Amino acid sequence: QVQLVESGGGLVQAGASLKLSCTASGRTFGNYVMAWFRQAPGKEREFVAMVTDANDGRTKYADSVKGRFTISRDNIKRTVDLQMSSLKPEDTAVYYCAARLRGSGDYTVRRQYNYWGQGTQVTVSS
Repeated sequence: QVQLVESGGGLVQAGASLKLSCTASGRTFGNYVMAWFRQAPGKEREFVAMVTDANDGRTKYADSVKGRFTISRDNIKRTVDLQMSSLKPEDTAVYYCAARLRGSGDYTVRRQYNYWGQGTQVTVSS
């Protein structure tokens, strides 16, 4: 069982930077693939970024955030961060942290993840 708690959301102007953090409970954090998704009003929840487990550490990003967002994990602190820069109004959404055990499947797909945080709001004004 994993519990996830996000923090760091807020209201910023376009072009600014913001860092989201997700803290996980449980002793086997290193075995989990961690991801960030986001959901804008009236839209489906979409993949943003992911980082594989502690043995691998590969990352993958949605095309819309590539080059602007960076995902990282600290396996000692059991945290995963999303550093966001050059924010745009279209980045406005509720951002969710997600986790699943390493294994087969497409790590960019929402239904692959078993555990979710409660979400944190990010609003980017123009």
